[in-house]
Amino acid sequence: MNPRPDPAQLAAPDDGIAAGQVLLEVKNVSLAFGGVKAITDVSFDVVKGEIRAIIGPNGAGKTSMLNVINGFYTPQQGTIVFRGRQRRAMKPHEAVGQGIARTFQNVALFKGMSTLDNIMAGRSVMMKAGIGWQLLWHGRALAEEIAHRQTVEEIIDFLEIQHIRHTPVGKLPYGLQKRVELGRALAMEPSLLLLDEPMAGMNLEEKEDMSRFIIDVNQQRGTTIALIEHDMGVVMDLSDRVVVLDYGKKIADGTPDEVKNDQAVIDAYLGVPH
Repeated sequence: MNPRPDPAQLAAPDDGIAAGQVLLEVKNVSLAFGGVKAITDVSFDVVKGEIRAIIGPNGAGKTSMLNVINGFYTPQQGTIVFRGRQRRAMKPHEAVGQGIARTFQNVALFKGMSTLDNIMAGRSVMMKAGIGWQLLWHGRALAEEIAHRQTVEEIIDFLEIQHIRHTPVGKLPYGLQKRVELGRALAMEPSLLLLDEPMAGMNLEEKEDMSRFIIDVNQQRGTTIALIEHDMGVVMDLSDRVVVLDYGKKIADGTPDEVKNDQAVIDAYLGVPH
């Protein structure tokens, strides 16, 4: 196994926000699909350097909130402030350009492509060479790809997946597929990483591995993380702060200890009628 790369080489790019300051602010966001209210007047923030969990029962609006943050959905009301820039509508590729990367509840990889090629796909938004150079694979395009390939190899070492570098991801166990998807998101060098149920479908050993890598991404790379997760043990162990949604409304916000002892949260998870 190659030695793990120097974390300084893999650190998130400087976004002008100091550690401990607000990186993302969700302000009074409401989202509806026809007559169905997915999110109702929700506000919270994410501080640079923290792991921020978004939890709640099924149908609480958690994934819809991530979709608003990275531009898949446009809220009818409210705004998102990221790195000091306020907006309501933004396309997903613009979110990537601003420093927001995302993984999905259901693995979204190119199953016939190798691990290396899937992670390289995350670098595509950073490639500047024109289409002519890319077709020739010469000059600027070749130099650019070599540089991006080096970054991808560092991520592969960081996530300890050297042994599956050339394996088509469709042939990998589910837990490794989730790790490859994490690698592709990291290849975008995000300031804010959104993880949608990163432990879903994993066994205990796979969860332990993924938890370790999430901590490493946060502490060694300096990447701020907002995650959705149903495993409360994982949430309480990993998170600095937790916001709780229920039926699209915020019902609690605080430290893991504060949230787990909040009666409204206990009632929501026990299914107390509204």
